[in-house]
Amino acid sequence: MTRNRVAEGDPVRSGVLSDGAPLNPTPGEWDMRVFEALFAPVRWWTSPKFYGLENIPAEGPVLIVANHNLLGAIDAPLIMPEILRVRGRLVRGLAEHVLMVPGVRDFLHYYGTVRGTRSNCLALLERGEAVVVFPGGGREAIRRKGEKYVLKWEGRTGFARMAIQAGVPIVPLAMIGVDDAYDIVFDGQHPVMSPLRWTCRLLGINPELNPPLVKGIGPTVLPRPERFYFSAGTPIDPTAWMEADDLDGAAADLRDVVRKGLEEELQFLFNERDRDTGRTLVGRLRNALPW
Repeated sequence: MTRNRVAEGDPVRSGVLSDGAPLNPTPGEWDMRVFEALFAPVRWWTSPKFYGLENIPAEGPVLIVANHNLLGAIDAPLIMPEILRVRGRLVRGLAEHVLMVPGVRDFLHYYGTVRGTRSNCLALLERGEAVVVFPGGGREAIRRKGEKYVLKWEGRTGFARMAIQAGVPIVPLAMIGVDDAYDIVFDGQHPVMSPLRWTCRLLGINPELNPPLVKGIGPTVLPRPERFYFSAGTPIDPTAWMEADDLDGAAADLRDVVRKGLEEELQFLFNERDRDTGRTLVGRLRNALPW
């Protein structure tokens, strides 16, 4: 049962989402087929494996907390249709503000994604939706050298605060693969990338989110055909933190518990990856041989 604890000054306007986003998007079977067809080459190239999706409740509000991988937009389109197929739920995403421009915004809205604001998230949770958040945000996706699969959650307690306020469970969702498929040649803060940083400033984009120069197969941007892996962990009940007098402290403590849970799921996936003979395309083709 959901217990609301919305602090004064945090208006949750039930029935209202920003940017005119629909409360109840209804992409049909044909729409989902089109969506999956768009990403079919990625699915074939990466041959993803999924674990623990039964841990995502089939109904009722839930906050799915995931890690961003390099670039942040390659693996998510694979897990969302899988959750819909296995659990029968359209997961509502929270998008970076920079993506909410005409055209891209309309596409995102059609498939249930909204601008990543606290009021949008709480409004969706009040409606009993499954909402996915990436606490590391753009900074976690725009990696630098030496940050492979590192969670950039310093000071990020908003998701935990929302779970406490709404009284909803948190499911940690780990994803790996993209960081193995690319190498960073120059990260966004390298002097070579300064023209791109200037361009970001001119466009009003945080220069900290200046994307890196990456390479996949050889010198190209085609990713190496590494398998992608996904794992949903056991739901975390926020009840123990809901009666705390210090909401900031409670949110920080819950964040750390969720982070530990997500790191355990990441380690599980690393172990699965390391013993998987089909991790690479060559291995998968070899496994498919009849002898």
